[in-house]
Amino acid sequence: MLLAVLIVGSAITPALGAQLEATLNPDVNSSPFKITYQRTAFIEYPVDSPLSEYMQTNAWILEGSAGIDDPGVQSLQDSLNQNIRGDGAISSVNDLSVEYSFQLTGRNVNTSLDFKVQLEGYITDYVITKDQLRTLIDMGWRGLSTDESIVIDGIDVNIPLNMLQESDPSIYNLVRNTEAGDILATPMINADFILEQPLENWHFLFDPTGINVDAGLYGISDELAGQVRSSWTMGESSIREGIQVEREWHASVAGSTHPDIPGAISFDLRAVQSADQANLHALGFGAIDRLEGVEIIGVTPTAPDDFATTSTGNFPVVIIYGMAGLAAIGGVAFFIFSSRSLKKEKQGQQGIDPSQLVGYQTSAASGGYQTNRGEAQLRDDSDYQQTRSYYEEMDTSEPDTEYSDTEDSGSTSASDSAPTTDSTQAPTCACTEILESSSECDCQMQTSCYCDSTCQCPSQVCTDATR
Repeated sequence: MLLAVLIVGSAITPALGAQLEATLNPDVNSSPFKITYQRTAFIEYPVDSPLSEYMQTNAWILEGSAGIDDPGVQSLQDSLNQNIRGDGAISSVNDLSVEYSFQLTGRNVNTSLDFKVQLEGYITDYVITKDQLRTLIDMGWRGLSTDESIVIDGIDVNIPLNMLQESDPSIYNLVRNTEAGDILATPMINADFILEQPLENWHFLFDPTGINVDAGLYGISDELAGQVRSSWTMGESSIREGIQVEREWHASVAGSTHPDIPGAISFDLRAVQSADQANLHALGFGAIDRLEGVEIIGVTPTAPDDFATTSTGNFPVVIIYGMAGLAAIGGVAFFIFSSRSLKKEKQGQQGIDPSQLVGYQTSAASGGYQTNRGEAQLRDDSDYQQTRSYYEEMDTSEPDTEYSDTEDSGSTSASDSAPTTDSTQAPTCACTEILESSSECDCQMQTSCYCDSTCQCPSQVCTDATR
């Protein structure tokens, strides 16, 4: 079953609806166009049913082409021009050619029907008026549609149901006089939606590359050289056009009969066609307008001086700069708010108050240079032993020494232990030794005392700090 699904998925051709391509030159009165119509239909039925056994081996392809000399192509061209006149446009289709391709592929779960018709030709008489300033071009011709039966080489290329009647009568007998047959009778050549979607909603792009000074340095195609181009694109989901979704038709048939298939037949038919797409180009700068209800464009060689749009469409540059200005205002507001928040923070003493600190001597090692600089400790009940000097904790005792004498007849050994002196605690105040030497107190020299209350120094600095 999984393999069958994979085969079905790989064999399905996307149904892309109507796709129009045209480039209009205002300096001439005839420009080429191409439009393709596609649709896919599926006849779905239960696996291993009589209809499945009958259809899964059925497969064929019909392909062909014809030019304007074919009566069917002439009939199609006349029908398209008549429809254009009905839309109020003055343009015409000329020198039309047709290519078609129909394919049926049967499987055990469904049968797919792929229909494709492609028209190529020229749009003529689209120039309404021309003066030294601009050229008015008719754009009301783009709904290239017809409901008539168009027979080319004995095959109706516009009505799929009629094509099945001639090419595969068994499928025709299966769907005729049913809702599924009504769906297959829907004309293929239909681009009404391309005309119904106003050009104002299309995506617009103005390309001045052809007249750019640097274009000649890097090379440019002859088609664009010396020309500016305006482009309108339809078929994108956007705010202007709305959400573009594919079109589907569904029908269910139950209890039908077929002369070649035994028993009652039940199946579903599903036809799929994607949203229409179009790309229209005009050489020059095109401005959309209306004339007697018909859309037109006024084409000038260059863009107006006050034209302020970006390459993404009619999006004024002033809006872009406005958004940048709003961002700048937001940044200034942020800095002002931050400054006010800082001013509201509590000011004053941060951390430990220096008046709550008391100094302690850190070193009184023999031979060391001793000053009154030391560690600071809070004036509280904490034990000074937590921060006492590293030198005060060192063991100054000397290690034992062993002596050994060895003689030829034997050996004797004697060990004597060197005397050990206990470490003595240095005075807690550096001024104590200063008193014994009758020299000037370091605190007096530094004009700042960090001694504790045990200091007996008579200097004024120590007296004021410890008493």
